[in-house]
Amino acid sequence: MWRKRTLLLCALLSAFALSAWSQDAADSEAVRPSGVSGPVRKAKAVTARDRDTDNADAESKSARETKSSKSSHASSHRKRAKAKQDTQDTIPAPTEFTPEGIPKTTAASVIVVDANSGKILYEKNADQTRPAASTQKLLTALIVAESGFLDRPVTVQPTDTMADPVKLNIKAGDTYQRIDLLRALLVKSPNDVARCLARDNAGSIEAFAEVMNRRAQQLGAVHSHFVNPNGLPMPGQYSSARDLSLIARAAYGNQTIRSIVCLPQLVFRYANGRTRELENTNKLLRRVPYCNGMKTGYTDAAGKCLIASGTRPGRDVIVVVLGDSSSRVWRDASALLSWGLLM
Repeated sequence: MWRKRTLLLCALLSAFALSAWSQDAADSEAVRPSGVSGPVRKAKAVTARDRDTDNADAESKSARETKSSKSSHASSHRKRAKAKQDTQDTIPAPTEFTPEGIPKTTAASVIVVDANSGKILYEKNADQTRPAASTQKLLTALIVAESGFLDRPVTVQPTDTMADPVKLNIKAGDTYQRIDLLRALLVKSPNDVARCLARDNAGSIEAFAEVMNRRAQQLGAVHSHFVNPNGLPMPGQYSSARDLSLIARAAYGNQTIRSIVCLPQLVFRYANGRTRELENTNKLLRRVPYCNGMKTGYTDAAGKCLIASGTRPGRDVIVVVLGDSSSRVWRDASALLSWGLLM
């Protein structure tokens, strides 16, 4: 009897042990969400510190996501802005036309001439006297180029550097070849370089201004008067669209000038060996494939000014635009240039 009871008790104990072992084995072989079998750790009780840590991690993750979102948005905005700028630099905005098919312009004075024959194709207030700003540097460059000896050295004097605001920052005592300064003048339009070339050519700014006025008269630009070589505002200094077109035609016929004004950029080497890439101020060289020069200009008094030249087989055209706005000068000049070449 007692033996039976003992055997029954042993059986019950064995069954209980087997059940417990089976549960442990089942736990140790539980399948994880990733599909990899292995032991499953039991969850710990969540403390206040743990909650704070979890919240901080969540906030940190949220901040990172927000920062990443802002960064992505800023990057996307920059890309859109760059794409818009690239589009503006390559595709001129639509232009309105007169009933005669001539582009309408907002400039104060305009003239379009055939660079070879001198025939006037279109004009608007062409004889109105106005400040010419840096477009008159074409006359400065023409006089220097026509004087020759462009491989001769020029030593910068202290008075040459007294010109603001656009400067190349050449230093007194430094020496350059005339041709290198001439290239910089026509591509980047620095006022200190204009003064250096003028003083080197005639001995002083005042003497060079007399040379400018004589050469202008010879070209038929009889409604102009120049006081300095760079176009900075001075009492008694003025020109007109017609006069500037005459100067531009002479400059266009000079092979030295012609070979420089078409350069989109230029590497200038300073006397100390440092180099600087100069980008041409004439944006039409990068926007309009048929543009091959010439010279930009701007002062508050003159407004936005541009002399632009263009060519296609059988025709060369020069456009002078004076007293325009920043938003329209490139559009007006490119439209007139295209019209003049294709009419």
